[in-house]
Amino acid sequence: MTITSVLVANRGEIARRVFATCRKNGIGTVAVFSDADADSPHVAEADASVRLPGNTPAETYLRGELIIAAAKASGADAIHPGYGFLSENAEFARSVIDAGLTWIGPPVESIELMGSKVESKKIMDAAGVPVLSELDPAAVTDAHLPVLIKASAGGGGRGMRVVRELSALDGELEAARREAQSAFGDPTVFCERYLETGRHIEVQVMADRHGGVWAVGERECSIQRRHQKVVEEAPSPLVQRIPAMRDKLFDASRLAANAIGYEGAGTVEFLADEKGDFFFLEMNTRLQVEHPVTECTTGLDLVELQLQVASGDTLPDEQPEIRGHSIEVRLYAEDPAKNWQPQSGTVHHIELPGDVAEFSVLREQGVRLDSGVVDGSVVGVHYDPMLAKVISYAPTRTAAARLLGSTLARTRIHGLRTNRDLLVNVLSHPAFIAGDTDTAFFETHDLEKLSTPLADTDAERLSALAAALADAAHNRASARVIGRLPSGWRNLPSQPQSKSYSTASGDYDVRYFLSRSGVLSAEGFDDVSLVSATASRVVLEESGVRRSFDVAVYGSEIFVDSSLGPVALSAAPRFVDPSAEVAAGSLLAPMPGSVIRLGAALGDTVTAGQPILWLEAMKMEHTVTAPTAGVLVELPVAVGQQVEVGSVLARVEEPATEEEA
Repeated sequence: MTITSVLVANRGEIARRVFATCRKNGIGTVAVFSDADADSPHVAEADASVRLPGNTPAETYLRGELIIAAAKASGADAIHPGYGFLSENAEFARSVIDAGLTWIGPPVESIELMGSKVESKKIMDAAGVPVLSELDPAAVTDAHLPVLIKASAGGGGRGMRVVRELSALDGELEAARREAQSAFGDPTVFCERYLETGRHIEVQVMADRHGGVWAVGERECSIQRRHQKVVEEAPSPLVQRIPAMRDKLFDASRLAANAIGYEGAGTVEFLADEKGDFFFLEMNTRLQVEHPVTECTTGLDLVELQLQVASGDTLPDEQPEIRGHSIEVRLYAEDPAKNWQPQSGTVHHIELPGDVAEFSVLREQGVRLDSGVVDGSVVGVHYDPMLAKVISYAPTRTAAARLLGSTLARTRIHGLRTNRDLLVNVLSHPAFIAGDTDTAFFETHDLEKLSTPLADTDAERLSALAAALADAAHNRASARVIGRLPSGWRNLPSQPQSKSYSTASGDYDVRYFLSRSGVLSAEGFDDVSLVSATASRVVLEESGVRRSFDVAVYGSEIFVDSSLGPVALSAAPRFVDPSAEVAAGSLLAPMPGSVIRLGAALGDTVTAGQPILWLEAMKMEHTVTAPTAGVLVELPVAVGQQVEVGSVLARVEEPATEEEA
């Protein structure tokens, strides 16, 4: 069977990754896209593309019949599901095959058997794979706590909740069911015992239809937020430390694959303890987000193997040996310090330093980028806020961590707040370097400290000065008269030039003089002198040390990149617009989204921290709570209403004190 054209039933980075291998093998590519993704890079890169009318996943990427029709219309003879959306939907796989198309995935029966996490555990238990027993939500008691609620039909952290108090169980079950329905079209959830600390170890399997089964290598994905992986690596530092653990993991994974007659790429996931004992969690019947670390440590192109298996080819007799170490981080548009709040908006610029490979297997030390965004891409509210996966490969784990951390620190990301600083801090943390990376990493090592910006207050002050001098250079360069004089120059000393900027951590007022010869005199910068300045680059010397500051301006947003760390500044307006001010006690939308539920009514007395409403954005629920105790005096939104970031959702008025009365 020969595959000539592949439609990828997915979007963004996932589609671009599959397209890269297809192009390498001379296979045509077809993209599908929602209205929100019309300008996405994956659409531009495909040989052909088909619109799926609408924006939400339910309207577009979860509509199997539209995707099959797109394949027929475009002449594609095969469909690759990517990961997420319909990738583990047995009915969709069956429909693809019934339509006469090649399904680049496992047999329908395998997907069905593993599609229910409840049933899959029973199958694995019978096959001799160690499992954690499932709990009926209705039978959970205090003795079972803490428990983990999980969506039966999905993954990626959606529909997952940790419950530590029995009184919270019903509410969390309801929320998990809503998320599962929204993300996977199936609200079924179940419970299992929750291990507060553990190691998330998974094994990549690859099987052909002729009985060949590979356990390609293990990955460790223990560092997670909201039960979604953030840092992944291969091989696992835990497995490296414990003799014979790898053989046992591989044996269990081959048992799992053989028990369901598996074909293609799949991942068997386990929860392990520090002694090396492990329990089956689930089997993902698809390619995983973190597959690049396995590719880099084996030299295999897993998508290429998927295409070969789907074409009926046999796997080679010998699978490759594991070599070196690879680490992947997921770069998200989110604010970790604010409960991982997702961000939306325009990616003005994203650039990694040095020679970076894209979507390709690293065979020598280096960095790989798998991304779904380019300069100008818009991160919306309908999909996951992951911007990119950045992957390093090196002979040793220490070298891979150092290379990846350095690359991220020097990466230019303009336009959105991201988790980049957190990732750099994790990669350099002593516990990470030591390989102590359990699922409670963020709780154990203080998320607030791990989220500390790479640039300290001194770096922010210098960056603000550089921004002010770059602005002055821009003004001089664009001046139509006396352009050679410094900005604000006078024959006699006058008031200093003044610029005000704000960052996430504070405000900075920059006051300076520039002489005709370019000599700088800035308040609070006694040891700083100006070497040179243009609109995009300022060189400053402080106590004999020179540093360059690259300055990029997008309206009132200024991004300054230097060896001291990246700094995002907002230029303060000279005059405040009264209409932009909001009343005290107002709750503002932290992101664009849809109001899905109200927790209080107009006129209610509320307590500090009480949920006022719930927003759905980026396939996750976000709770908006009262900032203080008081009376809900404004509630201008209703269930189903779409709101923009910064919109007033409600206002809580504190009760008057006796003095005020």
